[in-house]
Amino acid sequence: QVQLVESGGGLVQAGGSLRLSCAASGRTSITYAMAWFRQVPGKEREFVAAIYWSGGSTYYADSVKGRFTISRDNAQNTVHLQMNSVKYEDTAVYYCAADIDVPRGYVPDSYYSRPKTYDYWGQGTQVYVSS
Repeated sequence: QVQLVESGGGLVQAGGSLRLSCAASGRTSITYAMAWFRQVPGKEREFVAAIYWSGGSTYYADSVKGRFTISRDNAQNTVHLQMNSVKYEDTAVYYCAADIDVPRGYVPDSYYSRPKTYDYWGQGTQVYVSS
Protein backbone atom coordinates (compact mmCIF):
# COMPACT_ATOMS: atom_id res chain seq x y z
CA GLN A 1 0.00 0.00 0.00
CA VAL A 2 1.10 3.54 -0.75
CA GLN A 3 -0.46 6.62 0.82
CA LEU A 4 -0.21 9.96 -0.98
CA VAL A 5 -0.89 13.34 0.59
CA GLU A 6 -0.88 16.50 -1.51
CA SER A 7 -0.28 20.01 -0.22
CA GLY A 8 0.40 23.49 -1.52
CA GLY A 9 -2.81 24.29 -3.33
CA GLY A 10 -4.57 27.61 -2.99
CA LEU A 11 -5.37 30.87 -4.73
CA VAL A 12 -2.83 32.47 -7.07
CA GLN A 13 -3.05 35.31 -9.55
CA ALA A 14 -2.56 34.66 -13.23
CA GLY A 15 1.11 34.94 -14.06
CA GLY A 16 2.12 33.91 -10.56
CA SER A 17 3.67 30.76 -9.17
CA LEU A 18 2.64 27.93 -6.90
CA ARG A 19 4.40 24.80 -5.69
CA LEU A 20 2.54 21.60 -5.02
CA SER A 21 3.99 18.75 -3.01
CA CYS A 22 3.02 15.12 -2.62
CA ALA A 23 4.37 13.04 0.25
CA ALA A 24 4.36 9.29 -0.26
CA SER A 25 4.40 6.76 2.55
CA GLY A 26 4.09 3.02 2.76
CA ARG A 27 5.69 0.75 0.16
CA THR A 28 7.41 3.63 -1.64
CA SER A 29 10.56 1.62 -2.32
CA ILE A 30 8.88 -0.07 -5.26
CA THR A 31 7.44 3.04 -6.88
CA TYR A 32 8.15 3.08 -10.60
CA ALA A 33 6.79 6.51 -11.48
CA MET A 34 4.80 9.36 -10.01
CA ALA A 35 2.63 11.90 -11.71
CA TRP A 36 0.32 14.85 -11.37
CA PHE A 37 -3.11 14.94 -12.95
CA ARG A 38 -5.80 17.58 -12.71
CA GLN A 39 -9.54 17.66 -13.04
CA VAL A 40 -12.26 20.25 -13.32
CA PRO A 41 -15.95 19.50 -12.76
CA GLY A 42 -17.58 17.83 -15.72
CA LYS A 43 -14.33 16.90 -17.41
CA GLU A 44 -12.09 13.85 -17.40
CA ARG A 45 -8.94 13.73 -15.35
CA GLU A 46 -6.12 15.28 -17.35
CA PHE A 47 -2.43 14.39 -17.34
CA VAL A 48 -0.11 17.19 -16.24
CA ALA A 49 3.37 15.76 -15.60
CA ALA A 50 5.15 12.56 -14.63
CA ILE A 51 8.57 11.49 -13.43
CA TYR A 52 10.32 8.14 -13.68
CA TRP A 53 11.28 7.60 -10.08
CA SER A 54 14.60 5.83 -10.56
CA GLY A 55 16.08 7.62 -13.55
CA GLY A 56 14.39 10.98 -13.17
CA SER A 57 13.11 11.30 -16.73
CA THR A 58 10.20 13.72 -16.93
CA TYR A 59 7.12 13.97 -19.13
CA TYR A 60 4.73 16.89 -19.58
CA ALA A 61 1.43 17.71 -21.17
CA ASP A 62 1.80 20.20 -23.99
CA SER A 63 -0.42 22.65 -22.12
CA VAL A 64 2.08 23.01 -19.26
CA LYS A 65 5.39 22.40 -21.00
CA GLY A 66 7.82 25.22 -20.29
CA ARG A 67 5.75 26.49 -17.35
CA PHE A 68 5.53 23.55 -14.93
CA THR A 69 8.38 21.46 -13.55
CA ILE A 70 8.05 18.11 -11.80
CA SER A 71 10.81 16.99 -9.47
CA ARG A 72 11.39 14.35 -6.84
CA ASP A 73 13.16 14.04 -3.53
CA ASN A 74 14.02 10.36 -3.19
CA ALA A 75 15.15 10.69 0.42
CA GLN A 76 11.87 12.32 1.44
CA ASN A 77 9.69 10.24 -0.90
CA THR A 78 8.20 13.47 -2.14
CA VAL A 79 7.31 14.74 -5.58
CA HIS A 80 6.84 18.43 -6.34
CA LEU A 81 5.12 20.37 -9.07
CA GLN A 82 6.47 23.87 -9.57
CA MET A 83 3.85 25.88 -11.41
CA ASN A 84 5.06 29.12 -13.00
CA SER A 85 3.27 31.61 -15.24
CA VAL A 86 -0.03 30.08 -14.23
CA LYS A 87 -3.11 30.72 -16.31
CA TYR A 88 -6.79 30.85 -15.45
CA GLU A 89 -7.24 27.53 -17.26
CA ASP A 90 -4.85 25.87 -14.80
CA THR A 91 -7.61 26.08 -12.20
CA ALA A 92 -8.43 22.52 -11.14
CA VAL A 93 -8.08 19.94 -8.43
CA TYR A 94 -4.58 18.51 -8.72
CA TYR A 95 -4.02 14.85 -7.90
CA CYS A 96 -0.80 13.03 -7.17
CA ALA A 97 -0.52 9.45 -8.42
CA ALA A 98 1.94 6.58 -7.96
CA ASP A 99 2.71 3.64 -10.20
CA ILE A 100 4.25 0.74 -8.30
CA ASP A 101 4.23 -1.88 -11.05
CA VAL A 102 7.40 -2.13 -13.08
CA PRO A 103 6.31 -2.52 -16.71
CA ARG A 104 7.84 -5.21 -18.92
CA GLY A 105 9.49 -4.47 -22.22
CA TYR A 106 9.47 -1.20 -24.09
CA VAL A 107 7.76 1.68 -22.29
CA PRO A 108 6.39 4.38 -24.60
CA ASP A 109 6.10 7.95 -23.37
CA SER A 110 2.32 7.60 -23.49
CA TYR A 111 2.54 5.08 -20.64
CA TYR A 112 3.10 7.91 -18.20
CA SER A 113 0.11 10.00 -19.26
CA ARG A 114 -2.55 7.32 -18.89
CA PRO A 115 -4.54 7.44 -15.63
CA LYS A 116 -4.89 3.65 -15.62
CA THR A 117 -1.10 3.34 -15.33
CA TYR A 118 -1.26 4.52 -11.74
CA ASP A 119 -2.17 2.35 -8.79
CA TYR A 120 -2.56 4.89 -6.01
CA TRP A 121 -4.01 8.38 -5.87
CA GLY A 122 -4.06 11.19 -3.38
CA GLN A 123 -7.16 13.09 -2.29
CA GLY A 124 -6.30 16.13 -4.38
CA THR A 125 -5.51 19.77 -3.69
CA GLN A 126 -7.45 22.66 -5.18
CA VAL A 127 -5.70 25.31 -7.24
CA TYR A 128 -7.56 28.52 -8.11
CA VAL A 129 -6.03 30.94 -10.59
CA SER A 130 -7.62 34.37 -10.65
CA SER A 131 -7.64 36.20 -13.95
